[in-house]
Amino acid sequence: MSPNVKGALLMMGSMAAFTVNDALVKVVGQDLPLFQLVAMRGVLATVLVLIMARYLGALHLNFPLHDKWLIALRCLAELAATIFFLTALMHMPLANVTAVLQALPLTVTLGAALFFGEVIGWRRIAAIALGFVGMLLIVRPGPEGFSIYAIYALIAVASVTVRDLITRRMSAEVPSMVVTLATSLTITLAAIIVSTFEGWVPVSTASGAMIASAAVFVLIGYLFSVMVMRVGEVGFVAPFRYSSLLWALGLGWAVFGDWPDAITMLGGALVVAAGMFTLFRERSRQAEK
Repeated sequence: MSPNVKGALLMMGSMAAFTVNDALVKVVGQDLPLFQLVAMRGVLATVLVLIMARYLGALHLNFPLHDKWLIALRCLAELAATIFFLTALMHMPLANVTAVLQALPLTVTLGAALFFGEVIGWRRIAAIALGFVGMLLIVRPGPEGFSIYAIYALIAVASVTVRDLITRRMSAEVPSMVVTLATSLTITLAAIIVSTFEGWVPVSTASGAMIASAAVFVLIGYLFSVMVMRVGEVGFVAPFRYSSLLWALGLGWAVFGDWPDAITMLGGALVVAAGMFTLFRERSRQAEK
């Protein structure tokens, strides 16, 4: 098996794990308050990350103070993304929310150009514009199709974009596991604090099992996403992240009985096409250097 094929399989596995986690959270969220759910999943996920980090010997703070501030800012961005994404997920079809998130390669490219001065040509600008048209078709800002939760999904995209741009500024000395553990701790502590005001309810065995499974799938998604960066060519592997939309469509139909209408499907197709073209142009640009 070639490195590119391994990378593609790992990327698809990562996207599958994250999407299954989203589906489990959406199911359990029908019976439990959101922040109680996030707190319980967060405790389990944090323990698993801590065990894995200690096993890998990846827990140390021997990196510049500048990076520590960046980690703190990244944690805040991730916290905002989690809150807005999960709130949108509880009120929108799984495939719709996932389709909006497929705009991330476009928003990160645009953000890098605006804030870091990275040069993007007219072709990628056109692709970004097309992708934003696709997002508008998905969230549909009109009297019939629009909802406040669509705005939450867009805020989640903006928050993840900020998170990824901050990550770009971190030095290579920062261990990935330290960033992951800090993020998991931040989200878990925030959820515990808010959940004390929101109130807790009894957890059934089935809900507890699904929360534990969600924590495991989050960890698998993270592991695969780290492994994928170490095999294959990024330009070849990156487009396979869009397989999450296929998983979202399948799980949304099988578990929740949801299937996007034609306009939403068209919007999702435009976002994916624009994102893949952007990745292709980036790969071509790197090859020309």
